Amino acid sequence: MGDPIQLKEEGNKHFQAGDTEKAIECYTKAIKECKDKKVLAVIYRNRSACYLKKENYASAASDASKAIDIDAADIKALYRRCQALEKLGKLDMAFKDVQRCATLEPKNKTFLETLRRLGAEIQAKLKTTFSTDSRVQTMFDILLNEESEKDKKEKAANNLIVLSREDAGAERIFQNNGVPLLLNMIETGKPEMILAAVRTFSGMCTGHKARAMAIVHMVGVDKMCSIMAIDNEEIALAACNLFQCINDSLTGGDSREYGKEEALVLDAAKDLKTILLSLLEMIASKKVSGHGRDQALNLLTKNVPRKDKKERDNSRTLFTIDHGLKKILKVCGQVPELPDQLPLTENTQLIASVLLNKLYDDLTCDPERNNFRDICDEYIKSKIDPNNMDKTLHAINVISGLLQGPFDVGNAMVGRQGIMEMMVALCGSEREVDQMVAVEALIHASTKMSRATFIITNGVSLLKDIYKKTKNERIKIRALVGLCKLGSAGGDDYSLRQFAEGSTEKLAKQCRKWLCNPQIDTKTRKWAIEGLAYLTNDADVKDDFVEDELALKAMFDLAKSKDKTILYAVACTLVNCTNSYDKKEIIPELVQLAKFSKQHVPEQHPKDKKDFVEKRVNRLLKAGVTSALAVMVKADNSILTDQTKEMLARVFLALSENPKHCGTIVAQGGGKALIPLALEGTDGGKVKASHALAKIAAVSNPEIAFPGERVYEVVRPLVSLLQTDRDGLQNYEALRGLTNLAGFSEKLRSKIIKEKALPEIENYMFEENDQIRRAATECMCNLVTCKEVHDRYLEDGNDKLKLLVLLSGEDDEKLQIAAAGGLAMITAAQKKLCTKMTHVTAQWLEILQRLCLHTNPKIQHRGIVVVFNMLNADNEELAKKLIESELLEILSVVAKMEDNPSKQEAIDAARACLVKAMDLGLIKPFTSPS
Repeated sequence: MGDPIQLKEEGNKHFQAGDTEKAIECYTKAIKECKDKKVLAVIYRNRSACYLKKENYASAASDASKAIDIDAADIKALYRRCQALEKLGKLDMAFKDVQRCATLEPKNKTFLETLRRLGAEIQAKLKTTFSTDSRVQTMFDILLNEESEKDKKEKAANNLIVLSREDAGAERIFQNNGVPLLLNMIETGKPEMILAAVRTFSGMCTGHKARAMAIVHMVGVDKMCSIMAIDNEEIALAACNLFQCINDSLTGGDSREYGKEEALVLDAAKDLKTILLSLLEMIASKKVSGHGRDQALNLLTKNVPRKDKKERDNSRTLFTIDHGLKKILKVCGQVPELPDQLPLTENTQLIASVLLNKLYDDLTCDPERNNFRDICDEYIKSKIDPNNMDKTLHAINVISGLLQGPFDVGNAMVGRQGIMEMMVALCGSEREVDQMVAVEALIHASTKMSRATFIITNGVSLLKDIYKKTKNERIKIRALVGLCKLGSAGGDDYSLRQFAEGSTEKLAKQCRKWLCNPQIDTKTRKWAIEGLAYLTNDADVKDDFVEDELALKAMFDLAKSKDKTILYAVACTLVNCTNSYDKKEIIPELVQLAKFSKQHVPEQHPKDKKDFVEKRVNRLLKAGVTSALAVMVKADNSILTDQTKEMLARVFLALSENPKHCGTIVAQGGGKALIPLALEGTDGGKVKASHALAKIAAVSNPEIAFPGERVYEVVRPLVSLLQTDRDGLQNYEALRGLTNLAGFSEKLRSKIIKEKALPEIENYMFEENDQIRRAATECMCNLVTCKEVHDRYLEDGNDKLKLLVLLSGEDDEKLQIAAAGGLAMITAAQKKLCTKMTHVTAQWLEILQRLCLHTNPKIQHRGIVVVFNMLNADNEELAKKLIESELLEILSVVAKMEDNPSKQEAIDAARACLVKAMDLGLIKPFTSPS
């Protein structure tokens, strides 16, 4: 048992030493042991001071209250509670406490000042509250008055949305009967009123758990779902945003401290479960519009799978699979051409496939994956009915959806007995819709080389028959894409051509013809791009396609259209045309060995050589590929998958390979478009995008390439390329990009340092590769004006300054310019470094003399500036040593030169050195005899 007095004293000592944690520990033990109420009040008061210091204001107020309960006149406890309540935003209660303090000690200046300040803050708050209350009421009056002018209503709606985004404004709307009034606005049924109300609700729910929960209960999840189900894209998107704001607030988006009120905020788990179940109901309901279904699927994609695979809990995914997998499969299986189908948009089924893929990826073990496959298998079996062709088509379409999502699962379903045969049989059906669904399924199924071979054997003749006989363009084009895919099953391997010479070119020509025909609907023209995505594996097809400017522009226009399911096919086509896919290095010795052992050897097409690729890149840039890519990057994340992002990054990198193209890329918005690709997606994609950014940053004006605040977002991707596991070219170009940025503004230099780039840049200054070493030194030269760099050079026990001096003596002139420039600037900023420089290497004087004698005026100027800095370093001994050396003769020769624009900087610097030496009394002015 501890003595409470002794524990209190120990706590006081810890508090005075700044160790708040140990002080709290001692006070807590003392509270448990203490029986004397007066001592207890003091301990509570002291622990309150600790909590104040730790910014745990709720606990500080609670402890101070316990001290006041024992002794109502405890002035220290009163003032501590006042401080805590002020921080918690309870100004009126804080004011009462400090008022009591001022009554007890009327002459205490601290109490009087706090009283005056809190009084002023309360008055200002009351004024704002009353004006906000009246403004809120006026806005609702205008909005709900049928006779109000349209302009006034729009202004009131916008003001209400803006007000809801501020915490104080949101609270006033909530307190002033805002929720029922907003529901009245929704009940009017007018789209603009519904939009304003939903957006106001979003503002009110952002970052406030208690308010978000209250709104969920007052409005009801069903009501919110019914709003999202309306057939209006803007309203569906606004309702989706509202659900997202609620989800974020209920799952940790609210950082405020509730203190005792935490108990009043109900557990959010029940509400989150209700929302999840309601969204799963929505995706398979006929009452929901296509736009509403898209947003419900988007919400599930964003919030169900784990954001970080390191988290162990994937229970949300398992719950969604158990309660909603069949509903998602139902969406995938819809055939819009059949009667009695769910309302869909052109993007719905792809979003559903992406969701399936994310759910499957989130599973952690084989039993979970087997369960997923079993549910899919059971669902597909339940739909296959020889007597009901519509149900069977639904099953085949589900397989197509799985093949576009979790491919392994789709692949397993296609491998089930009879499925492949059924697809081939449906191709021969008389019903056009059967042919269309079956051909699409065959296209998705023939991704695997072995399966493509099966279909070449069994399905090519069928597809050719369909292509020749059908008069329906939509089926014709799908059959053609099937043939395109089978024709390209060998990839870019010239020796593995599936069809006869010239066949792929004919197929591609037909695809381009359909692509350029504006009379054909977008969905059908999309399939023409799918065909080209496969056929452009062939270099002849690539060359013909980029020569066809109309076809290129038609593809870019489709990429910018509302149908975003096209993005993947466009990205594939562009990757093929720019040859930006991964290529295996061909080792000649292994090729000879493979030929000798009669193994297959991949062959490169003559038109896949570098000069042909460069011509294709030029053609694409001329046709406006960058602006199309910039639009594609802005697509919703559920459609723009990480794989598609990586392909877009690959294309950008291929386009920026030639520095001359960077201006065109920047002019068409490519610089801005690359930033999100460098920050999100696959690791490979982020590296490619960062590399493209580095190439652009190295040769462009940062202000034009990355306007506004975006330029600061470029720094992190560039710094990531400095990691040692990146290749030399990436290191080099990242350093060049950072050099350009560092030369632009002090704020950018600070950002580079903040991203912890300095150690990496310093490491590369030791690099054996001349170009990397030079780039790192140039980058450091642009950073030496920063205080953080000065501090690193002033530290003892490192070779940073020695390296800079030695690099100044290298033979590479560009390296010398950078190193000597850095040395000149840093010695001008820090006089101590002038003295330190003489201690780090014995060669310092020799290097300085070489710099001052250099034939390159830039290097000579930098060397002479370093000498001037050393003369100006308040170190007489050092100055004397310099003047006694051969430097005096060198400086005299340079100073006596005639004025010359090319050498003027060096001449002026030498003259300044001699004047400084005279001021120090080290040399006397030369006077001629009278």
